[in-house]
Amino acid sequence: MAGAGPADNEGNEPEAVGKTMTYEEALAWWFGRINYEVRAATPRDLKLERMRAVLRRLGNPQDRLRLVHVTGTKGKGSTCAMLASVVQAAGYRVGLFTSPHLEHVSERVQVNGVPISAPELTARLNEIRPAVEEVERQGPPVTFFEISTAVGFLHFLYRRCDLAIIEVGLGGRYDSTNVCWPLVAVITNIGYDHMNQLGSTLEAIAYQKAGIIKRGVPVVSGERQAGPREVIRRVAEEQNAPWFEVGLMERQAAQRYRLGLCGEHQRDNAAVALATLECLRQAGLHLPESAVRQGLAQVAWPARIECLRRHPTLILDTAHNVPSIQALLDTLRRQFPTSGRRHVIFAVSADKQYPQMLQLLSGYFDEFYLTRYGNNPRCVSPEHLAELLAAQNPRPNFRLFASAQAAWEAAWAAVAPEDLLCITGSVFLAGELQKTARSSANILLNPSPPTPLPPLGTPISTTQKSG
Repeated sequence: MAGAGPADNEGNEPEAVGKTMTYEEALAWWFGRINYEVRAATPRDLKLERMRAVLRRLGNPQDRLRLVHVTGTKGKGSTCAMLASVVQAAGYRVGLFTSPHLEHVSERVQVNGVPISAPELTARLNEIRPAVEEVERQGPPVTFFEISTAVGFLHFLYRRCDLAIIEVGLGGRYDSTNVCWPLVAVITNIGYDHMNQLGSTLEAIAYQKAGIIKRGVPVVSGERQAGPREVIRRVAEEQNAPWFEVGLMERQAAQRYRLGLCGEHQRDNAAVALATLECLRQAGLHLPESAVRQGLAQVAWPARIECLRRHPTLILDTAHNVPSIQALLDTLRRQFPTSGRRHVIFAVSADKQYPQMLQLLSGYFDEFYLTRYGNNPRCVSPEHLAELLAAQNPRPNFRLFASAQAAWEAAWAAVAPEDLLCITGSVFLAGELQKTARSSANILLNPSPPTPLPPLGTPISTTQKSG
C-alpha cells in the first residue's frame, strides 16, 4: 500500500497559505497558465527543472507512489486504461493519469475509474499554488500540464493508491511526468507525431520516448520497426534496464482475450499490457488470470472508435495522427461494414500530418464535413482542409462549417439508416461533440455490437470505397 499523503494523516487537508481559492477561482487560476495543448510547444519549452522544483516544495509525492509510466505514439491511453482495469479487477486501488480530457479536466485524474471531485481538485490546487508561485519568483511560469501532473501525484497519494498508471503527455524525455521512478516503463510504439518537438525521424522520436527508461527499471516495448526498436534497445542497455520486447508469442496470447475496445490494433495494445502485467507480478502484485480476463473485457475508454449507435452507424473517435487514422479505417472496414454512404466530421491540429490523414480518409469516406474545434489557434482552418481535399483524385464531396456543432447538425440530418457517420481528427473535436452525439444516438435504447472480428490472418480489402 502507498503511504499517507503529504499531511501524513488521511482525510486531513493541509492548512491553506493566504486566501483559499474557491472551485471556480482555482480552475480560473489553473486555466490561466501557459497551455501547450492550445499553443504548440517548442523544443526549448520542454524542461523538467520547473516540475522538479514544484514537486520538491510539495514533498515529492511521486517518490512515495508505485507507478507504471507509459509513452508511445498511439495506443498509450488505451494501454493505460487496460492496465488500470486489470489491476482494479485484482482488488487494488488504482490511479490513472491521462491527457487530454474529452469534456472536463477532472477526467485526467481518476481513482478506480472515478474522476477527481470538485472539492478534492480545489484542495489540491490550493495546496499547489504557493509552491508554483514560489518557483515562478525565480524563473519562467509553471505550465498548465505541469500543474496537472502535480495534481495527479498528490491526489493518488492522498487517496492511498496501491498503483498509479501515468500516461506521458508529449514525448517522454522532457515530459512533465518524467520525474517519477516507476516499477515498469512502457513504450507502446513509435510513429510520426509532434515532429516539431520530437524530431523528424522515427529514430529521433524513439530517442525522446525512450527517455522514460530509468536505470535498472524494466522496460516493455511494443515497437516492431527496426530503426526505432534498436534505439529503444540501446537506451535500455545504457541504463542497464531489463528490456522486454513484445513479440509474436505475446501477440498470439492477446488473441485469447475478449476486449472491451474495438479494433484489431487493440490486440497489440493488449499484448503490451499483458507483458507489463507480468513485470508487475514480478514486482510483487497479485494479478490472477481471472482479473486479467475481467479487466480486459470490461475496459472502457471513451471516444476510441466508440460505436454509439447502429442504423445509422455512429462512431466517435479521437484519431489525430497517421497511424491512428489507419487503425480507424482498418477497424471500420472489419467491424462496421455498411452498404450506405460514409460521412466524416473532421477537424485537426496544425502540428499533425493532416495532408496524409486526409489522403487516407478520402479513400474511404464519401462525404466530408470540415470544421474546427472551439477557438483553439492550433486548429487548421476548414478552408485549408478544403484546398487539400479539392486536389484529391477522385475529389470527395465536402462542405465547410464555422463550428463543430453546425457540422454535426448538417451531417446528422444527412445520414440515412444504412449510412455511417464518424467524428474524428482530434481529441478536442470529439470532446466538443460527444455530449450531442451521445444524446442523438440514444444509445440506451439502441445498443448494437460491432461485427465480430474475423480470424487472425484473414485478408482485409483495402480497395477504395471497399466494404
